[in-house]
Amino acid sequence: MRARVWRIMTELHSIETPEPAAPQTFSEPEAAVERLAMLYDEATSFLCTRFEGLLNGRNMPRRMRAFYPQVAITTSSFAHIDSRLSYGHVPTPGHYAATITRPDLFRDYLTQQLGLLLKNHGVPLIVGPSQTPIPIHFAFPDGMHVEGALMERLDRPFRDLFDVPDLTITDDAIVNGTFEPASGKPLPLAPFTAPRVDYSLHRLAHYTATGPEHFQNFVIFTNYQFYMDAFCQMAQERIAKADCDYEAFVEPGNLVTPRGSSKPVSGKAVGRLPQMPAYHLKAPDHSGITMVNIGVGPSNAKTITDHIAVIRPHAWLMLGHCAGLRNTQALGDYVLAHGYVREDHVLDADLPSWVPIPPLAEVQVALEDAVEEITGLAGYELKSIMRTGTVATIDNRNWELRDHREPVQRFSQSRAIALDMESATIAANGFRFRVPYGTLLCVSDKPLHGELKLPGMATAFYKRQIDQHLQIGLRAMEKLRAMAPERLHSRKLRSFTETAFQ
Repeated sequence: MRARVWRIMTELHSIETPEPAAPQTFSEPEAAVERLAMLYDEATSFLCTRFEGLLNGRNMPRRMRAFYPQVAITTSSFAHIDSRLSYGHVPTPGHYAATITRPDLFRDYLTQQLGLLLKNHGVPLIVGPSQTPIPIHFAFPDGMHVEGALMERLDRPFRDLFDVPDLTITDDAIVNGTFEPASGKPLPLAPFTAPRVDYSLHRLAHYTATGPEHFQNFVIFTNYQFYMDAFCQMAQERIAKADCDYEAFVEPGNLVTPRGSSKPVSGKAVGRLPQMPAYHLKAPDHSGITMVNIGVGPSNAKTITDHIAVIRPHAWLMLGHCAGLRNTQALGDYVLAHGYVREDHVLDADLPSWVPIPPLAEVQVALEDAVEEITGLAGYELKSIMRTGTVATIDNRNWELRDHREPVQRFSQSRAIALDMESATIAANGFRFRVPYGTLLCVSDKPLHGELKLPGMATAFYKRQIDQHLQIGLRAMEKLRAMAPERLHSRKLRSFTETAFQ
């Protein structure tokens, strides 16, 4: 009877959908995630099958539509929960829900988050289809360009047949704290909706030429290819050893070199590097290190962190070059940022510049300890090569060519000791997305004191300093990895009303 009603309804509305599944309740997170995966696979298989039929000339008289799966909980209790953990619980009684995509990719993450909900609230999880359609573009994990093969042969608009990405529901309202649920609708359970996650997963593949499944929970950003070359050399040397702690090394084109091997065994080399190439030293449970060359400027810094944020990494760091602003600094000195002057402007609409971006103790300590270990300097001697202070990030690379008395006065008033174009953006987006962040820069020029970044000087500097700087960053990440995730995901990054998912 239910199937007959379903067929009648879809015919009346000229929409063909999978047969609807009734919501089910679960008291074990693994079973709930398994059900989410089943619903997601059924929905995407339905869309892919119909799309392939269209490619093969099958007539499609109706729109094809399938829905993201959804997990929800309802709690009516104000009972006190263990608030030492900054996530894993809802703030008030109510009905909460989250649309889910790619359960295969997020299986461990979902199992952990749902397990905490069950532990803290003692109410069952409700899993079933949502009311949010899956865009046909997102039904193909490999990012297949679905329209190109069809446009010439279709006699009706493609959007009449399949749902396409809808930017009105693909935004950062939840994570920005501006989301207002409609009356009778559930409150958000996760910081991102499924369409927002899918959008970023496909963007990651586009910008980095590596699939999202390769990204690790500890991410290093840099603004120079020299760092990437050093990282690749180090990674290849490590991964060639049979007793290496890492499982594989992945390069653009999804070139995978497994542990104990000296060359890739799968993937296809790219003809040219993508806009922001990414490289991954993979470890169990995604606990390895991803490194991305973001290039120059705050726009790139915002773009890539907007997308990596949906992976829910445990930490990200900025390792790069900066202009030293103090006469007491020397080329090659390190700057450990403990504050930022934000003149990048790319986040003004999402995170006002008056919002302070605090240093995170765990990350600061890991970075300082790593500098000590790699350089062999400690205590007072460490001050000879590293300063802790404010980093100013601007959006004008050639600020020196204008009347710079006014910006120099601002930098002096802010007590800035270094200037760059990416660090504050990466830190601010870490703050916005609740991803622990840190910055360790290396002074490569001192424009206020006549030491400009000229070719000969830069070459000598690169040869001497980059390997050490990279080793410091890697050591810091290994220290952060050794910490329990709950120590890293500080309440310092959480607002008054937060989603339960980290």
